[in-house]
Amino acid sequence: MDLLTTLSGSLMEGFFPSGWDLAKIDACVDPDPATIAVRQKHWHKNFQPIPCSSLADFDMMLGHEIAMTIKQARDANHPAVMILPVGPMGMYRWAIYFLTEWNVSCDHVHGFNMDEWSDREGNTLPSTHTGSFQYAMEQAFYGPLGKLTVPKKQRHFATKKVLPTFAEKIGELRSKGGKLTTVFGIGRVCHIAFWEPHFASEFSSVGEWKRQTHRLGAKLHPLTIEQNALTSFKSRTTHVPAFANTIGPGLFLGCDRIIGGADGVFGRGMQWQGLSLWMTLRHEPTAWIPSSFMPAQPGRLFFLKELAGPLLAECN
Repeated sequence: MDLLTTLSGSLMEGFFPSGWDLAKIDACVDPDPATIAVRQKHWHKNFQPIPCSSLADFDMMLGHEIAMTIKQARDANHPAVMILPVGPMGMYRWAIYFLTEWNVSCDHVHGFNMDEWSDREGNTLPSTHTGSFQYAMEQAFYGPLGKLTVPKKQRHFATKKVLPTFAEKIGELRSKGGKLTTVFGIGRVCHIAFWEPHFASEFSSVGEWKRQTHRLGAKLHPLTIEQNALTSFKSRTTHVPAFANTIGPGLFLGCDRIIGGADGVFGRGMQWQGLSLWMTLRHEPTAWIPSSFMPAQPGRLFFLKELAGPLLAECN
């Protein structure tokens, strides 16, 4: 007895994205956690999943990867074009540590924050609001970098006015030799940024879906809202906006490199991201599972070993 055998007639019927084959999704999970890093045919030859034994290791290793990307761009004398998330967050403290130790100025970095809370028209919270992603980014990364920080004119946030200019600005920087790196987490419903799986129903082909650079006032899936209630809003679902501005696959695909992170463990054996991680790594690429396209790009995905499982029921 499980969801697959009891779904019919339940309140969960019609809840998941219509393009999801739940039996196929469940089959993505191997009972042996050690197999999660077994290379799949659709992975890029230079894509690598990196298991981390603890959250402390995860934060440090991911932060080092970000800092090294910035340093290598400076050493090569080209712009570092970076699409950046607010979540995971612990890596920014370590990125600051390494950049400071190496005395690497970030005046060659152009940061594009991938999303922001909004209303249905794309209007966002003030940048000074403690719930905004811009505020979080300034507090966690740009501010603490001090004299080494990214110039303000090179910090771009997903506001109603600025987000539609991302594609053109990134294109100009890449035409001048800039390398594009997308730093990302994986959503409960396998979104990248807030590009949700149900958007797939709006496009006649995967090619059309891949060309979408952004969306203002994106309608969020209920699982996305509840994920953020648990991870960012101290369980207060009523405080989570139902819409967000977000980049699309036209920006988070086709990168020079990706840096991913999955740290969705609560403690006491509880977690929310294990199935999403397995889907990302094992499901063939489909617009109904946006994160499934990420392993087809060069780069690394850092994840907590605990997320690999075994994903079996237990009492807590």
